[in-house]
Amino acid sequence: MDSMEDNEMFPEQNDTVVESMAEESTVSNEPEFEVIGTVEPQSQPELATIGEEEPVVAAPKSKKKKPVICLMGEFSAGKSTLSNLLIQTEALPVNVTATQLPPVWISKGDDIPYRVALDGGEYDIDLANLEDVSVEDTNHIRIFHDADLLDKIDLIDMLGISDPNMDAEVWQRVIGNADAVIWCSHATQAWRQSEAAVWSMMPPELHEKSFLLLTRMDKILSERDRGRVVKRVARETVGLFYDLFPISLTQALAAKEDAEKWESSGAAGFMEALEELIQEIAGEVTEEHHAEVRDESDIPMRPVLPTRVQPRKLQARPTRQRPAQDGLGDPLSGF
Repeated sequence: MDSMEDNEMFPEQNDTVVESMAEESTVSNEPEFEVIGTVEPQSQPELATIGEEEPVVAAPKSKKKKPVICLMGEFSAGKSTLSNLLIQTEALPVNVTATQLPPVWISKGDDIPYRVALDGGEYDIDLANLEDVSVEDTNHIRIFHDADLLDKIDLIDMLGISDPNMDAEVWQRVIGNADAVIWCSHATQAWRQSEAAVWSMMPPELHEKSFLLLTRMDKILSERDRGRVVKRVARETVGLFYDLFPISLTQALAAKEDAEKWESSGAAGFMEALEELIQEIAGEVTEEHHAEVRDESDIPMRPVLPTRVQPRKLQARPTRQRPAQDGLGDPLSGF
């Protein structure tokens, strides 16, 4: 009774007690610390994501690019015809004389052609005026085509090797990029001493991954004579090539979708073996990539941050204006 009267007599005191109890109930049990400064929250970069998936983390990139195959051989051995067969179009304008040109590196795409100087500088060029490209100060020429095969490999056409007066240094500058070589030798005079001399200068590791093509086999009319040529060259090149293929490149181009002509030209066996070789080389590239990933597994992975891709800037070529090129020739029909 007295308690109720006290509450009625002192309402303000009662309210104060209730508020004090409420404040005490909200006090944290964590120890109090003296605040000596404040830290502004730092904004975190957004991680690149794929749809609603978890953030993508970049793995170490392989230093190895896709397989590179070089096309080599002496003058009129069929290198240009072979490149046309492989990419199913004219690699270079038909009026180009191949005897005094640096190596031509062919890749997938539609970029502007350019040359790479010995000092690494890149200069735009006009394919219609390739004769203006100096061999003395050019490492190689870079051109691009939209060919299916170039999804898997790059090609390097060693055009200048046809000139016996050209310094071997011209092709030696780029041969280190090659994973394999396809050497073209004219069947009617196959594997001349001059060819053997150049091949002896090749890195030995290329021997087991390279093909020897005996081209223009259609010029040898007798089946018996063809067999003799193949047997002789096979004997003289033991251990120097992965395999040898007699072939008529012109007949292969003309075969188009005719399976019988394609087979009789020798192209079927060659292309099947080439596909297997590409897969083998690509597999080694993949193994090298995995080895690099394992070796660098202790390196912390960094998140892929959104960046803006900057196009490669080519240096302006310090020459007079060139007329626009007329094109690269009519595409060859598919097989």
